[in-house]
Amino acid sequence: MSGARLSVDLGRFRANLRELRRRAAPAEAMLVVKCDAYGHGLDRIVAAAAAEGVRWFGAFDSATAVRVRKVTGDGARIFAWVTMTDDELTRAAQASVTLGVGDAGYLERIAAVSRGRALPVHLKIDTGLHRSGIRPEAWGAFVQRAAELEAAGEIRVDGVWSHIAEVSDRDDDIARAAFLDAVSIAEAAGLRPTVRHLAASAAGAARPEFRFDLVRFGAFAYGIRSAGAPSPDGVVPTATLLAPVIEIGERAVTVGVGTLDGLPATLAGCFDVGTPGGPRRLLRIDRVTSTVRPWPGVAVGDEVAVWGPGALGEPSPTDLAETIGTVGEEVMVRLSPLVPREYRVRRHPGRG
Repeated sequence: MSGARLSVDLGRFRANLRELRRRAAPAEAMLVVKCDAYGHGLDRIVAAAAAEGVRWFGAFDSATAVRVRKVTGDGARIFAWVTMTDDELTRAAQASVTLGVGDAGYLERIAAVSRGRALPVHLKIDTGLHRSGIRPEAWGAFVQRAAELEAAGEIRVDGVWSHIAEVSDRDDDIARAAFLDAVSIAEAAGLRPTVRHLAASAAGAARPEFRFDLVRFGAFAYGIRSAGAPSPDGVVPTATLLAPVIEIGERAVTVGVGTLDGLPATLAGCFDVGTPGGPRRLLRIDRVTSTVRPWPGVAVGDEVAVWGPGALGEPSPTDLAETIGTVGEEVMVRLSPLVPREYRVRRHPGRG
């Protein structure tokens, strides 16, 4: 590859977690680790979060959930909400994974795989995002069936959950009301869910009434803010994409990062990278290299920061994403897995 590397500051990551857990309290914080922990490297991120006291991990799929369990041992609770095959369900059950269920047919398949093991599930109501979940008009029959399966020892309904759109306070307030109605209907059916979760990063950080028992923190935990929104105070990017200077010309410097590393070609000419001499415009992006305006004293082996917390004047992942009309997490997760991830463990006090 080109010589680029991703430097992950685990101390800063843990400080972010402390701040988000402080904000969520008394609700617990779930750390979402989908897509290889948003490109940061799953194993080291999960280990750091567990050391910080995080008890809930959002794994999305079965393979990630099983891998999280290997890192955490028995002390963590792992939630996976993508619909799985029967083989994946079996592996998830063996790893004591809590399953998100937003489809009536999927609930029946879970019960069939369970064979009396009372697999833990969180039932999902569609509160208006339409990403997945049971429609409100079908919710009553769904939770009644869940109560029957629970009484038979096939499942254990530990929670009710949903996603919200986070496009306006009014829409989110309507979704919250629908969520509360769904919880009441589930309880009327005889279920006793102890974990209610509705909010992800933005609502969880900003709106206490959305936190309930658990907040799912994804991109925010890594310092990737939502598009068009400020980052919470005390939460900053934990990873810096660094590229070495490999050639010096009169009008441009060649650095070792390109489209094969996952850097979108459409960013060429649109932003400044951070350099030892201050911010400099990135002029061109090729397959394995890019060119940058030079700075006084530049030397082969110097490193430029393509994105990060801004220590050298570089943009954040969300800054870059907004330049090309997408979201910060997309910039992170498209980074090639062949780019080495390196870890620092400097302590950051944070607020927690």
